[in-house]
Amino acid sequence: MAKWTAKHEAPEPLEGPVVATVTGGTILWFALFLVQLPFYGWFADRGQLWWVWTCAAGGFLGLIGIWYVRGRDAALKRHAAEQAAEAEAEAAGQDGQAGQAGQAGRPGPQA
Repeated sequence: MAKWTAKHEAPEPLEGPVVATVTGGTILWFALFLVQLPFYGWFADRGQLWWVWTCAAGGFLGLIGIWYVRGRDAALKRHAAEQAAEAEAEAAGQDGQAGQAGQAGRPGPQA
């Protein structure tokens, strides 16, 4: 069997309001859990309790997701700040070298 190879390069990942999206989803899961609690007996009578507990699990897993994406967002911002600082330092270094190179041909003071 031949190995599959991609015909096109993968697109860049879409970045958006990830923290807000995960937070909204977590709130939705908890809201669905709370809405279903008054009907716990109805779900139990029909053998459908998994609906209630799925929403609870989604809410708690969403809390882990919020913790994860907030850390990821902070790491991305730190990385971008480091890259900007390096680029700024590199630009300052090139400006300093250009100024020194222009003075290299000038005769210095005689001692």
